[in-house]
Amino acid sequence: MPHFPFIPYPPSREGYWSPVTSTLNWCEEDYYATIYLAEIVNALTNLLFLWLGIKGVLSCRKNGHDAIFQVAFFGYLLLIDELSMIYTTCLICYATFSYSRSTGVRLFLAIFLIGLAVFITLYYHYLQDPAFHQNAYALLTAIVVFRSMYTMEVTLRASWRKSREQDRVAREKKDLSVLSKEQQEFENVRDLETLKTMWLMIGCGLSTFLGGFIIWYLDNTFCTRLRGWRRKIGLPWGLFLEGHGWWHLMTGIGAYFYITWGIWLRHCLNKRQNEFHVVWPRFWHFPSIVRTIPENKESNGFAK
Repeated sequence: MPHFPFIPYPPSREGYWSPVTSTLNWCEEDYYATIYLAEIVNALTNLLFLWLGIKGVLSCRKNGHDAIFQVAFFGYLLLIDELSMIYTTCLICYATFSYSRSTGVRLFLAIFLIGLAVFITLYYHYLQDPAFHQNAYALLTAIVVFRSMYTMEVTLRASWRKSREQDRVAREKKDLSVLSKEQQEFENVRDLETLKTMWLMIGCGLSTFLGGFIIWYLDNTFCTRLRGWRRKIGLPWGLFLEGHGWWHLMTGIGAYFYITWGIWLRHCLNKRQNEFHVVWPRFWHFPSIVRTIPENKESNGFAK
């Protein structure tokens, strides 16, 4: 780095928490900055989970979102541990598949997901293979995301929920109850705008999450080469090549986007779109779902 000042990397050494007992030892070298933090970038980037998790919990409490999402954000706070990624995804899976189901189905789903989480925990500790954890997490996340996408389209797309003008006329001919043409058009325009914003939210969250996953893979695959590059360019520039830190930041952002999207989708399923709205002034900001109508107001009357 002839054009930039840099500090040579200190050597890796034994630290306060030595020896290593974790199942994973990431590409970041141990105790090069301080004897009290084995992987300083790994540790510091976890602060994002703490900040966004607290932000999510406070938003749920302030705006009256369903309790399952508050629990999910508490789980998000613990994503500094590998297995809590599985547990939080199981919570979101329950929120996704239990909606409008009978008590018996919800109970079965809860028992099944608890059993699945216990199985993954025990089998992972038996295998001591991080690939099993990553594959289980990716599979659970894919199931939940694709199911939520389907639910979103069915709930909000006019052609799916048969809310087009020809559908209204057909029901009217059968003497079925129908909305007025003006009300139906208002709801269709509102839901289409909601759908567009939701897809943008999905795109931002999913691309960020997948980008972090790719960087995590490259960090593990080319660890020796990356360590050599980091030592060649020195500090602080070498910190930008700490792939596991980018994995934390990018998957943390992606997970936050997903939970926030889930909150908004749940309000749409409950036919409460007019009571909440998304605050997302720029795509690089973190979105949040806030209450439009005060809790002590009647929804329809207030809207009028």
